[in-house]
Amino acid sequence: MQTANKFSVSRYAPERGAMAKLTARDSVVRRLDWPILLSSLALSFIGALLVWSATRNRTSLNQGDPYYFLARHALNTGIGLVLMIGTIWLGHRTLRGAVPVLYGISLLLIIAVLTPLGATINGAHAWIVIGGGFSLQPSEFVKITIILVMAMLLAARVDAGDLTHPDHRTVVKALCLAAAPMGIVMLMPDLGSVMVMVVIVLGVLLASGASNRWVLGLIGAGAGGAVLIWQLGVLDEYQINRFAAFANPELDPAGVGYNTNQARIAIGSGGLTGSGLFKGSQTTGQFVPEQQTDFVFTVAGEELGFVGAGLILLLLGVVLWRACMIARETTELYGTIVCAGIIAWFAFQSFENIGMTLGIMPVAGLPLPFVSYGGSSMFAVWVAIGLLQSIKVQRPLSA
Repeated sequence: MQTANKFSVSRYAPERGAMAKLTARDSVVRRLDWPILLSSLALSFIGALLVWSATRNRTSLNQGDPYYFLARHALNTGIGLVLMIGTIWLGHRTLRGAVPVLYGISLLLIIAVLTPLGATINGAHAWIVIGGGFSLQPSEFVKITIILVMAMLLAARVDAGDLTHPDHRTVVKALCLAAAPMGIVMLMPDLGSVMVMVVIVLGVLLASGASNRWVLGLIGAGAGGAVLIWQLGVLDEYQINRFAAFANPELDPAGVGYNTNQARIAIGSGGLTGSGLFKGSQTTGQFVPEQQTDFVFTVAGEELGFVGAGLILLLLGVVLWRACMIARETTELYGTIVCAGIIAWFAFQSFENIGMTLGIMPVAGLPLPFVSYGGSSMFAVWVAIGLLQSIKVQRPLSA
């Protein structure tokens, strides 16, 4: 008999088939989780200001228009909100039935990246150029499909009342379906996204009630796999250099260590309240590369100081806290697993992004959720918020 971990799911058995019915007085809008929505909007708004500050003087990037990136960040946020509303309208239960189709589309997109349709940006061959200055990073959406496909499999027999936790065969199937897109993304290579996906898989398994042996085994396999990847030379030279610079920041301060050194200088110069928006010397002098995307937190540290950077951390904390509350209150394992996957995704990606600017994590090319510039990332995180809101609302199938 397998031993369920501390995230026991026996509480779902009496609730199987239960649907929260909405009445005219108990509308969808009233049932939304407003703290998580407002916090996400606040993060996107702060991100717009930081992106604007980081790019308004960079004529080589903004095509001579200081508002270029501000307008596009606002557009990305607006599209993200539409996607969130669409996700809520469809409902997570409806999407549960469409998971096989979504999974197939995701596989086709990431495979397309490896064809002549793919493009290399910042060293990673992980993009599809659409045209008109727009590009798509399919690996961002793979994070969502991994969560959904694993949740669908792991929760099926538990929500039906046949089991109290997933059996070994179901766990193997779920892991195989998650491994396929992760392997393709690794070939790009997009190591940062793979790191996030590994954490998502661990979070999903913990929430599903699967045996602790699976979690411990995956951690061991991940450590062994990392050593094997290093030995086989799968990583590109720039990725190896990033890890080397993380291990020894003084290794090449004018080369591979330049980004992190400048990032720490920018954050350290901000002090308590910062130099003021648009007044940071590191930001204005364009000393920090990729400051509108991967290193956007350095703008907050320099221009808004500890107070502004702390506000970003607080808002991210509210998003994670409310997601935990939604996971706790849902009446089905499927919803709990989806919430857990999103929590693992947001928590690790935020920690990695901020950590690399502080020098406590290696540079992995991951955006800060809601804050960094980037359409694919923005769309994906708002779809995730839509899933959380749908689970909170518990929209009935007949609606």
